[in-house]
Amino acid sequence: MNPQAFFDQSDRLFMRGAADRDRIAAFVRETYPDEAARLVAAADMVVAQRFVFEERWDMERTHVPEVFPGEIDWLHQPGDDPEWIFAFNRMRFWITLGRAYALTGDERYANAFAGQLVHWVRTVRRDDPANAKAWRTIEAGIRMEYWVKAMACFEGSPSITPEVMDAFVASMTEHAEFLMGVWNSYNLMSNWGVLANHGLFIVGAAVPAPRAGDYRREAARRLAEEARIQIDDDGFQWEQSPMYHNEVAACYLDVVTLADRGGHELPEPIRRKTRDLCRVTALSGKPDGHELSMGDSDDIDQRDLVVRGAVIFSDPLLRAFGGPVMDVDAVWDLGADAIAAYAALPAEPPRSADTALHHSGNFYLRDRWGEDGTFVHFHCGTLGAGHGHSDKLHVDLFARGEDILVDAGRYTYVDKPERFEFKNAAAHNTVTVDDEEVYTPVDSWGCSRLSRAVNRRFVAGDRYAYAEGGHLGYQEIASGGVFVNRRLLFLKPDILVITDEFHTGAAHAYQRYFHFDSRGKVTGDGRRFGYDSARNAVDLLLVGGEPHARLVESRLSRRYNEVEANLTLRVDDRGDGPLRLFTVIGLNPAGRREALSAAAVPVTSNFKGVRFDDATIHALDITKGERAFTVVIAHREYASPTDTFNADGCTGFGEVSVFDRSAGETSVGTILVR
Repeated sequence: MNPQAFFDQSDRLFMRGAADRDRIAAFVRETYPDEAARLVAAADMVVAQRFVFEERWDMERTHVPEVFPGEIDWLHQPGDDPEWIFAFNRMRFWITLGRAYALTGDERYANAFAGQLVHWVRTVRRDDPANAKAWRTIEAGIRMEYWVKAMACFEGSPSITPEVMDAFVASMTEHAEFLMGVWNSYNLMSNWGVLANHGLFIVGAAVPAPRAGDYRREAARRLAEEARIQIDDDGFQWEQSPMYHNEVAACYLDVVTLADRGGHELPEPIRRKTRDLCRVTALSGKPDGHELSMGDSDDIDQRDLVVRGAVIFSDPLLRAFGGPVMDVDAVWDLGADAIAAYAALPAEPPRSADTALHHSGNFYLRDRWGEDGTFVHFHCGTLGAGHGHSDKLHVDLFARGEDILVDAGRYTYVDKPERFEFKNAAAHNTVTVDDEEVYTPVDSWGCSRLSRAVNRRFVAGDRYAYAEGGHLGYQEIASGGVFVNRRLLFLKPDILVITDEFHTGAAHAYQRYFHFDSRGKVTGDGRRFGYDSARNAVDLLLVGGEPHARLVESRLSRRYNEVEANLTLRVDDRGDGPLRLFTVIGLNPAGRREALSAAAVPVTSNFKGVRFDDATIHALDITKGERAFTVVIAHREYASPTDTFNADGCTGFGEVSVFDRSAGETSVGTILVR
């Protein structure tokens, strides 16, 4: 096949021809010179057949190069993790070669791409059972995206001969026929299905194959079904892992892009759900634009997807979260015209800085929008299948551009102790009962016992925000069931109150975990602990119970195959019957710590003139610097007959009320939950 026949359809590809490629390259060299230099250096490694997976969206990263001094063995596995083979056979590094060629015009990159492509097509045949690990449907779908995006960069290269293009088109067609024959309930429900079928759509849209129309239509039908079942009404992909949510979002963005450029129809709800996915990416991200390390996720800057969504949908909300200028990765997928389009798009964040994703059970509390703001994430949703972790009631805390309380991450998928070290409840900022797991794992992906999330509530506000949720994971333990409920109250901008309620009639031991980021120093004992970093000075106070608190050595994995040491505060309590425990966290700029205090005060009935017991209602007097609050939290109903409470001179009603004592409030206050 004449290579130009492929390149002449450039208006239907991600990159619109050689002229567009050259404009993109000029933008990257001028705006992102460090990234341009890094790309070229990474491409040099690929030319030398030194492979390491460190690109932004390499799902299973590696950090030690694997070198092939002679012929490449595409099925080589250097350690105990087959993910290396899977990543290798996705060929994300061929896009690196293509971009380096665009940046430099150096024919070495085109020659390496052509040689490796032809070698793979010749040696990794689908009909050979020995190649099964290279021919999973997920890799087949991802390859189709990466191959097309890479090939588009090499227009005009003498290395792309008719023979190379023949091998390219023939293998793409073989991939499409393979994917056409795989459709089942697993693909319907898993991100695998989306990744595979988006590749099928790309072949139908970008490759002059005889059945291209059939590929597009069948892929679009499947993708519509997958969007309906996988994407919650709040826009979150159901597997409770931001990284896989973002992979799904990227796939749908690819499909919408090629459908728009080629004039192909897409069934509902693909466009609507794609925009929903992008908005969740924007609204659920940390203030620095990175995704949370929730479930099987890494610490990745996700703003390239937000930028793509902003341009494709002309969405001012997405524009507000995409960064000041066109993203360095997004521009290669959108084309050079998108640079000006993105710059011209107005930025309009939501009025409220708090976000509730009720269907997925994820709640985000913020004091304001902006990279220096405070961000709290509370999770009370489903497990999310194999990529989910035992993280019900987990809390993340981020302030002034830094992580403070973190998820331990994922580290590995290999079925070995490390997988469960990072997946189990103790790796999260949550609570356990009697040191038992909420979920019982059977291997890297499955669990034999699940837990339903219940009692989710959320209140947004300019001064205060509130989130609540519980689960039934300990209802059936032999020593007496426990209903565990957690409440978060954010006194903006710098006080977080966490209430843990254990509703039971039996005696149990309880564990609370607080995992601190490794880049700060953790100190303290008893009921008071501190965390100090470059930008933050944080106090953590334990109120209620008789805590045995200690700092324990733990591990944190920001990216797959990476691990580092950090410290975790483990707090042990015991109770016979109902128990209520409180954690009060005060946030300050580094070097400007304000004194924080918190103490329980009696709560009495104004009508009956008696003191309520602690199982029914609590009040805390909290002071930070010159600000003072009385917080009242009812664990049970208490108003029978008509009644109000009195807490340190404050009269009010409701389950959750806040009195701003520094403003003189003593009557009614702010009722967050009635």
